Amino acid sequence: MRPGIEQTLLAKINELTTATERLQQWHKEGQTVVFTNGVFDVLHVGHITYLSKAAELGDKLVIGINADESVKGIKGDGRPFNDQHSRALLLASLFFVDAVVMFNDSTPLNLIRTLLPDILVKGADYTIENIVGAKEVIANGGAVKTIDFVDGFSSTAIINKMRG
Repeated sequence: MRPGIEQTLLAKINELTTATERLQQWHKEGQTVVFTNGVFDVLHVGHITYLSKAAELGDKLVIGINADESVKGIKGDGRPFNDQHSRALLLASLFFVDAVVMFNDSTPLNLIRTLLPDILVKGADYTIENIVGAKEVIANGGAVKTIDFVDGFSSTAIINKMRG
């Protein structure tokens, strides 16, 4: 039996204050921090591929996830399919994820302004001009990158298939 796994996972799920302190420490150590965000309602191959490519862009990967109320506002009353704690725990279980932070707003702008990662990543369906927080990250000396999605994978499509 491997002791401490649950504590290790839970330690990756941070309130904004803790996440900010961790990022400051990583920056002091000269580490490059990558940030991305999303709902991640039903984790699938497309997510894993996207997140692993994001992680390869730096030393630490931080994921902002929409809290349940935020998801309802964006996706409707039937979502999220999985609650925020379950989604955060699944993301934290990925070995290449270093921190997960929930946010209640409809966009991660306040989270990005507070964390100021070195690299902000979104899917290639966005242009840099349309990426929330891009101006703030660039103004702070950071970079904004996009990553292609894996065709054929979508949480919404999977949920609709499950619902029949």
